[in-house]
Amino acid sequence: MTDDANRITVRLVMEEGRRGDVYPADVLAAVDRIADLRRPFLTAEELAADPGVLHDTEVLLTGWGAPVVDARLLSAAPRLRAVLHAAGSVKHLMTDAAWRRGITVVSAAAANADPVAEMTAAQIVLAARGIPAARRRYRAERDRQAAAAAASGIRGTVVGLVALGEIGRRVAGRLRGTGVRMLAADPFATPDAAAELGVELVSLEELFDRAEVVSLHAPLLPATEGMIGASLLERMPEGATLINTARGGLVDEQGLAAVFSRRPDLTALLDVTVEEPPAPDSPLWELENVELTPHVAGSMGSDRGAMGQLVAEELERLVKGSPLRHRIEEEALARMA
Repeated sequence: MTDDANRITVRLVMEEGRRGDVYPADVLAAVDRIADLRRPFLTAEELAADPGVLHDTEVLLTGWGAPVVDARLLSAAPRLRAVLHAAGSVKHLMTDAAWRRGITVVSAAAANADPVAEMTAAQIVLAARGIPAARRRYRAERDRQAAAAAASGIRGTVVGLVALGEIGRRVAGRLRGTGVRMLAADPFATPDAAAELGVELVSLEELFDRAEVVSLHAPLLPATEGMIGASLLERMPEGATLINTARGGLVDEQGLAAVFSRRPDLTALLDVTVEEPPAPDSPLWELENVELTPHVAGSMGSDRGAMGQLVAEELERLVKGSPLRHRIEEEALARMA
């Protein structure tokens, strides 16, 4: 611990509702041991009403509902040198003014990747066993044997991963040893990296031709918006399943609705949609072969404390002058969600 007079000054600004989950008592105690964590904690709205409280702040700890680090905030925080974000993407937080200042940026996206990978791998296993289709048939026919016939074994099922980023790699790791065969479409992945994961690299078109379960893990960028459209979905094999725990905007929902209304053999498990929730008149609500969940694949409840813990550990490295493990560079944002 440094001398109190020389301790780094830290402010915590995020929405109040999830603050206790992200920064539980043990995480706050860890921050208090290594820095001067100022009270009271603020929301972005409270900070906007009194930006002068940042006059001596050197590090900003954030989470959901974080303030945008723009020229106005920076003018009120002349000593600010780092933003440690206990959530995922920092794209919406960091402005050109912040990058010009040379603000160090950390994201806890890695701590959010495990819950997403866990839920996605579970959905893939259920889909590979034919559980969603068996469930629909059981409800429609009320015949146990007929419904059970829709289920199957997992071994040999072809699973396609669209992108091998942080979460795609973790999903592949969780599926190793289950007996599935894994394909991946990712223009940035190398054959050696794919081979290490036990994954065969193919084109996006071939992936949709062959995979019985397709799971999306690409970032939402101008180049990927709406890339999963009707032409790709039509290529899916009989009885295949599409899983999206990434970003709703990756899917052309109009195209999906058209294809899935024509092909009741297909299943879509969508944890994310373009609008959340979809509009009341969206066909996604009505299609029996589309299952919607309310964006719950990421960290929920007490699991969010892992992100606060990551931020506390990065703060300690910052104070000690050690290399940061989760620093985000401006040029990397172009490939991130």
